Amino acid sequence: MSQRKKRRKEREAEQREMQKHKRGSLHYLRVSPRKVRSVVDTIRGRQVEDALAILDFTNRAAAAPLAKILRSVVANASDSGNVDIDKLVVKEIMVDQGPMLKRFQPRAMGRASLIQKKTSHVHFMLDERK
Repeated sequence: MSQRKKRRKEREAEQREMQKHKRGSLHYLRVSPRKVRSVVDTIRGRQVEDALAILDFTNRAAAAPLAKILRSVVANASDSGNVDIDKLVVKEIMVDQGPMLKRFQPRAMGRASLIQKKTSHVHFMLDERK
């Protein structure tokens, strides 16, 4: 078997493995990635029920949108097939930086300072606990 066929089979097996996981994403969240990561670190690796409870009582701007998308991923998982929602765990959650909105603030002596309004992309992956 050639190397190309082996790599293709490995890629297909990896894609089948990825399809088993329940995934969701949130793009263009208007909170900086650094602030979102501090909230995400509290729920990574936890059961969905616990993660939602933590997000509901977290007093941060990123908590409400994260809870909303997590509920959406759980609802999609329950509709798509035979998944036990009580066994779902936040397997992987990544925060990437999105595009920046650039604004200018007037300063003294006719100068202007750049203000970067950062956005975030959040990617969820849920898995069933064994």
